[in-house]
Amino acid sequence: MSKKLAFALVLVGVLAACAQQQPDVVVTDPMVPVSQEPVYQGKYGN
Repeated sequence: MSKKLAFALVLVGVLAACAQQQPDVVVTDPMVPVSQEPVYQGKYGN
């Protein structure tokens, strides 16, 4: 009985390894515009 179980597990492993793999899909967000940092203009903003 254990030989049948081991053979079944090996068979399942081989079938899983040989199965057609689906390509990885990479989704990227569109570029978000970067806002300009405020410029330091002195104590009172002059």
